[in-house]
Amino acid sequence: MEETNVRLKLLIDTESHRVLFAEAGKDFIDFLFHILALPVGTFIPLLKKQGMVGSLGSIYESIESLSTTYLQPKLNKETLLKPKANFSGCGTEVLPLLLPNVESSSTSMKFYRCERHYSGNCYDYVANYENAICPSCQNVMTREVRFVDPPSAVSTGSSSSEGGYVKGVVTYMVMDNLEVKPMSTISSITLLNKFDVKEIGALEEKVVELGMDEGVKLLKASLQSKSVLTDVFLPKVKVETEVQ
Repeated sequence: MEETNVRLKLLIDTESHRVLFAEAGKDFIDFLFHILALPVGTFIPLLKKQGMVGSLGSIYESIESLSTTYLQPKLNKETLLKPKANFSGCGTEVLPLLLPNVESSSTSMKFYRCERHYSGNCYDYVANYENAICPSCQNVMTREVRFVDPPSAVSTGSSSSEGGYVKGVVTYMVMDNLEVKPMSTISSITLLNKFDVKEIGALEEKVVELGMDEGVKLLKASLQSKSVLTDVFLPKVKVETEVQ
């Protein structure tokens, strides 16, 4: 997969210096929902260069430096340090690639059975790593079986599925704290009243593009802040304005 650029239209209050909300399409909403499906272990390598908040980075580094002498014989460090996210059935091939080195296991997931799976209780057991011990006969489980994704749901009258998490027939509103709701004129007016915007002339629309750099910044900000869009995009918009 190649890196995908996703567009957002920001509504900025230039007086209070904040993003009120953003207009977003299906691709950005799929990316946001995609974050919730990621194992925590995938966050840490992405954020280490930008600084980790809290102690999860210390746990990660402990696993990296711990000798295999102290680990269980069948444990592979990679399962902890580089966990794969399972997005079964959501059509991950169409998700925007905004986070680097996050691998889906939906197409590579493997399971193993006992060689004697056709007899006794061995048939009841399956493992997600090779050389597990069958609880029934104590033999090594080495016969590979593959995980099969369920078919993507197809809407009535539609010849194909969009994949991802949400439908692409509407525009979505994303709040500064990443709350998501369908976009409507009424909801926009209600929000302007809620934010006590008195000068419409102080509002500015700005279209921004997200690549992997912005994707990682959004991930980091979502773990630390309630003003994610402002924190990530307003400094960038300010720099672009000064350059112009």
